[in-house]
Amino acid sequence: MAKKDEKKLVIVESPAKAKTIGKYLGPGYEVRACMGHLRDLPKSTIGVDVDNDFEPNYRPIKGKEDIIRDLKKLAQSSDVVYLATDPDREGEAISWHLQHLLELDGEKAQRVTFNEITPRVVTESIAKPRSIDQDLVDAQQARRVLDRIVGYQISPLMWKKIRRGLSAGRVQSVAARMVDDRDREIETFEPKEFWTLDAMLKNEAGAEFTVHYYGRDGKKYEPATGKEVEELQQELSDLPFVVDSVKRSDKQRSPAPPFTTSTMQQEASRKLNMTPRRTMAIAQQLYEGVDITGEGTVGLITYMRTDSLRVSTEAQRDARSFIDGRYGQNYRPGSYRQFKAKAGAQDAHEAIRPSNVKLTPEQVKNDLTGEQYRLYRLIWSRFLASQMANAVYDSVNVEVAAGKHAFRASASTLKFAGYTAVYEESRDEEKEEKELPLPELHPGESVSVLDFVSGQHFTQPPAHYTEATLIRAMEEQGIGRPSTYAPTVSTILDRGYVKKDGKYLCITNLGHAVTVWMEQYFTDIADTKFTAHMEQLLDSVEEGETPWKDVLRGFYGGFTDHLGQAEQSEYVKIPDTVSDEVCPVCGRNLVEKDGKFGPFLACPGFPECNFTMPLVVQMPGRCPKCGGRLMKRTGVSKKSGKQYTYYCCEFTNNRGGAATCDFMTWDVPVKDDCPACGQTMFKRAGRGYKRPFCINPECSNFTPEDKRGYYKKADESAEKAEKKTAKKSAAKKTTTRKTTKKAEK
Repeated sequence: MAKKDEKKLVIVESPAKAKTIGKYLGPGYEVRACMGHLRDLPKSTIGVDVDNDFEPNYRPIKGKEDIIRDLKKLAQSSDVVYLATDPDREGEAISWHLQHLLELDGEKAQRVTFNEITPRVVTESIAKPRSIDQDLVDAQQARRVLDRIVGYQISPLMWKKIRRGLSAGRVQSVAARMVDDRDREIETFEPKEFWTLDAMLKNEAGAEFTVHYYGRDGKKYEPATGKEVEELQQELSDLPFVVDSVKRSDKQRSPAPPFTTSTMQQEASRKLNMTPRRTMAIAQQLYEGVDITGEGTVGLITYMRTDSLRVSTEAQRDARSFIDGRYGQNYRPGSYRQFKAKAGAQDAHEAIRPSNVKLTPEQVKNDLTGEQYRLYRLIWSRFLASQMANAVYDSVNVEVAAGKHAFRASASTLKFAGYTAVYEESRDEEKEEKELPLPELHPGESVSVLDFVSGQHFTQPPAHYTEATLIRAMEEQGIGRPSTYAPTVSTILDRGYVKKDGKYLCITNLGHAVTVWMEQYFTDIADTKFTAHMEQLLDSVEEGETPWKDVLRGFYGGFTDHLGQAEQSEYVKIPDTVSDEVCPVCGRNLVEKDGKFGPFLACPGFPECNFTMPLVVQMPGRCPKCGGRLMKRTGVSKKSGKQYTYYCCEFTNNRGGAATCDFMTWDVPVKDDCPACGQTMFKRAGRGYKRPFCINPECSNFTPEDKRGYYKKADESAEKAEKKTAKKSAAKKTTTRKTTKKAEK
């Protein structure tokens, strides 16, 4: 442990974390940020000597020379260097690289980790440093080298055989295949017909209620055709209906456990409409520290890359105390809740929770951005609910008999809110129909039939993946780890293998072609079971059971054979995606192409017809000027070369023909119409803007530009013109004075 008079340097990854920890440790410590990795495999080459037992060639990262030089100087003048990077495999590897770059011996380099950035945890961790965990480093090395071998040896082949700029990856290729498999499953799905039959009944007291047909002779029966329903209804019409049984019970529902990385990303996607990448970026800010009024800089949540459901006893104790004070003792369970993590979880850190449960979302709202507040509120609510008592429902199940046939109905009412007073978990599936309340019924009571209602239904195919459900499926199948879910989903979207249709993920023609090619020539890499097995091997490296180079040796032998076969494969032609837009020159349907500035539409008749136009996407609503369709279009700035998005009428800037409408806006059209005038409403473009407004100046609901979140352009122009006139007047007065003085002389 460091002595009081020693010079102490603490190295973290980000300036925000350095600022927070610096305040906690005080003037005796120098806290600096290394800005992530400072040493890595080179970008220009594979950087791994596969002929020399997979020896990696680590080099300082270009552009970070100044940071390395400054840290070296500080490290040389310090007696102790605390390497305080993130508490996971990658953080351990960054600390290991820092030790080598800064030429620190084992005694001088001290490793510390913070599960949460609070004064207590920071000071306790600094007081109990350890040496670098080489098993964690080796697990990260194995992953890095494995991914480098796959990416740098398959990608050039894909450039030759499919298209330049493509990439393959051990996890991303499997994720793309999962989306492709789901899309194929939906395409080949054959719906099956089934029917339901409901009976509308009235009891002796005159109260009406509905029951659903269950079956006959105690067995469930589902009519398959309309004819079967008619026959069943005819048979039932002459039978008396009697209440056979009424069962009442208290049903208890337990709260969901606190968040892991995966469940946080899923719930943020469902409830907050945040992408996994954005969720992790905001969570990182909350973990590293935010300036809170009256508290100073505070790390609001624990470390956000975890698959553990474990919660410290101290945090549970604080939560129970808070529940007692705000809700009462009835709202906390008799004993501490324990949640069991899924099989294969690393369980290295606690679950994601607030660092201090007493800092409620309402207290810190004014110190947070909108996104920070919403995510903190989600994490805080989920954790607090996980420590609360079960919700209790008064459940009623009724069975009505009609001869040998049975009808059933159930209803439940909330008896004790429990954890639902704070939080309820959302679901990916569509919301179930609400149960209708049932009147007071008694066994043996006769009921009369008012009507029968039959309905035809068809089995539905599985839903397309969303970002949330894809991450859940990856977690369930053991593909990737908490730190890789968000980057993997972002990669397959950025590469164009997958596209978003609303909230759903769909495979593109390019993605399908790449997946088929990978399945044909690199069966193992594109296989979900093989990828999950590789994750298990990496876990065994972390646990010290398997040497990291043994994992690479076992993989590389078969991999080289696949490379040779793929080298002999033929060129893959990717079919164009045909759009609904028609070429105004020759009448063909335009197809989607990829260009320097992204996708665009082009005529398939090239070179005879060379018509092109920006890629258009139809938006909800109607043009306020002519009633035409509204389109989302992209353009490229002539000055900066950057791509921008705008919205216009389908008849605006119609290339190849005369424009018949000039409507164009930067605001986003929404599906809601103005309740006053019926015209399409708009909202501001950008993250976080959700409130729609009416742009019709003749409408009583009209929202002026300065009330939409920005100032009127006219006002801005007037203000600029006024300033310009004032400057000219001042300059003119100065010139006049100089001329007068000259004349006087």
